[in-house]
Amino acid sequence: MDGTEGNAGQPAPADRSHRSSVSSVGARAADVLVYLADDKMVPLAVENLPSLSAHELHRAVREVLQLSDIALDAFALWLASPLLEVQLKPKHQPYKLGRQWPELLLRFTDAPDDDVAMDEPSLQFRRNVFFPKRRELQIRDEEVLRLLYEEAKGNVLAARYPCDVEDCEALGALVCRVQLGPYQPGQPTACALREKLDSFLPAHLCKRGHGLFAALRGRGAKAGTGEQGLLDAYRRLKEAASGDSEPEASLSPYYRAYLLKCHELPFYGCAFFHGEIDKPAQGFLHRGGRKPVSVAISLEGVHVIDSREKHVLLGLRFQELSWDHTSPEEEESVLWLEFDGDNEGTPVNKLLKIYSKQAELMSSLIEYCIELNQVATEPAAPQESASGPTSAPGPSPPPTQRPQLRRQGSVVCSRIQHLSTIDYVEEGEQIKRVKPKRTTSFFSRQLSLSQGSYTVVRPTDSLEQG
Repeated sequence: MDGTEGNAGQPAPADRSHRSSVSSVGARAADVLVYLADDKMVPLAVENLPSLSAHELHRAVREVLQLSDIALDAFALWLASPLLEVQLKPKHQPYKLGRQWPELLLRFTDAPDDDVAMDEPSLQFRRNVFFPKRRELQIRDEEVLRLLYEEAKGNVLAARYPCDVEDCEALGALVCRVQLGPYQPGQPTACALREKLDSFLPAHLCKRGHGLFAALRGRGAKAGTGEQGLLDAYRRLKEAASGDSEPEASLSPYYRAYLLKCHELPFYGCAFFHGEIDKPAQGFLHRGGRKPVSVAISLEGVHVIDSREKHVLLGLRFQELSWDHTSPEEEESVLWLEFDGDNEGTPVNKLLKIYSKQAELMSSLIEYCIELNQVATEPAAPQESASGPTSAPGPSPPPTQRPQLRRQGSVVCSRIQHLSTIDYVEEGEQIKRVKPKRTTSFFSRQLSLSQGSYTVVRPTDSLEQG
């Protein structure tokens, strides 16, 4: 199932655990509800639902919403619940997959039987994992931009996309502009922000405890840090000029600015999976245990995110890693990631073990993303590039730059010191624990080494299972 994602530890931004997308099924006709990123519903009256494909339902949604042709590539249909999220292929039949939902939950999640029995998926119209960011910036359809903006905003507010405080404030300011209009000096803007702060900032920046706004109760006290930073960012936000083809009151510039800011996040547009990793051994008894993580996979690479602390533990581009997975038939279902690192100044290869019943899905998605990237980077004649089916009109986008969020302590920076890895050195000298010997890399599944910086280790015949 290419483009499948599951997240058992972190519900989707819009929790629709008890909503059904099929309101009635008769011999021929059925009413289908498709949910949008803003939690609105698109009702569809369809014939012969059991044999209807995702492609046909996708087309029906686009027609109802009157979306431009770019929506065919920008969005996909998903079957989703708090326990599992699956991006459907065009040929998939949503009704039949819905009937198989309990089997999918048993195969790809650790949910208790009672939760499996109660869980029911909904059909959602969401961003396609395989839609490149460079094409997103070329969209002119305001409704398409709005749907992408609503989905990105939901992921930021739900902390699925970890962001530094200053970036949360900058994104929140754009939401303020969309919802409240231009900043007006002298207007009671602070009150409006205070009443709906969780509409602009993630929950962990809005916690009131004895009050995020407790300082407001005292005479002359300053507003809470999150609120004040948001207010300052809103005040600094300049009015954007509308494009030539956009009406003066268009919100497209602000939708586009929000998406452009999200593009700086290396995990934007990813699919999420639930897993666990080993904690580093601590204390005299070297007790470890496991910690829950979200594994975010996109066209750009793989990111392992601490589900509780909401920060990145490891971020790797595809050319920086080698990977494989083990199935439950062999041992516990595991995704293995291997990458370059150092141990006390010595260059080593590190091996990270991610426990997850979705390891097979993650491995397949990594492989498919690499294939798509290789096709996209194949050289082509200029005339072919200009007229290709995926090319959009207008000038070529600027070269993709690495994300600029590299501040000390940024939540998007890797924290390899927080990982428990198996380390190898060149010539096979043992540092910590060692897996069975390998000829080039522990895994054969990787990008061509000529395309990246990943360096395989050279173990000797004396390596043993650690």
